[in-house]
Amino acid sequence: MAFRRFLRGRIEWDRLESVARAIAERYDEDEVRIEFLEADNWLSTPCVINERWFVKIITEQNSFVHALLTTGRNIGAFTSGTEGFFDHFGTAYGMAEHEFEATKKLREIGINAPEPVEAFEFEDLGVLVLEYLPEFRTLNELSGREALSYAPEMFESLATMHDNRLAHGDLRGENVLIANNTLYFIDATNVKESGLADARSYDLACALAALEPLIGAGSAVDAALESYSVDELLAAQDFLDFINMRPDHDFEAGVVKGEIEKRAT
Repeated sequence: MAFRRFLRGRIEWDRLESVARAIAERYDEDEVRIEFLEADNWLSTPCVINERWFVKIITEQNSFVHALLTTGRNIGAFTSGTEGFFDHFGTAYGMAEHEFEATKKLREIGINAPEPVEAFEFEDLGVLVLEYLPEFRTLNELSGREALSYAPEMFESLATMHDNRLAHGDLRGENVLIANNTLYFIDATNVKESGLADARSYDLACALAALEPLIGAGSAVDAALESYSVDELLAAQDFLDFINMRPDHDFEAGVVKGEIEKRAT
């Protein structure tokens, strides 16, 4: 437990207050109200400021943890028969800047994502400021019927990313939000350009893994086939065992494989 706390790190309160004041000054706010979110987050300290901005405060320790996780994910990709395609950021500010640019690109191609406001460096911290969505549920919190209604849109949006040479890289239930009956994507990670094709297959496999516990393997595969070919699903199948080993996914990989193979015969 102590090691887990060390990896997560903790930002001193006076430093957090300094960041909040800096944001208030940047946006001409007289008062600062900070609400910290209950999140098992290893890569930032998330908070809401003045009920207007969702802010991620990123430390160099968070960047170090990201490097460890990236190495582990690339090893997992190797076990799936591909080269590692996840990329690391050199600094805390680099992490904030990447997510800002990734979110901006998603919106430019018509994907719903919180509006990116700014990424900046404050002392040795990276600070990402996004639009705050005050009322949302994650994909994991939906009923099966609700998830089924959003599944085709989820795959259609993913296909739009892929058609525009983008990949999400960390698609899971917590990173798909529903707010005002609209589906949003958050927390896109860094993927090497050279590994884009494999990253797309990985994204597709992650989407199937996120939906299978909610709507069943057959319905998840059917929804995917509205935007992807059987061959693309077969390519995604190679990543299912690796994804199933990750602690943030819990699904029946064998059942999903069986449904894909049914469609392929």
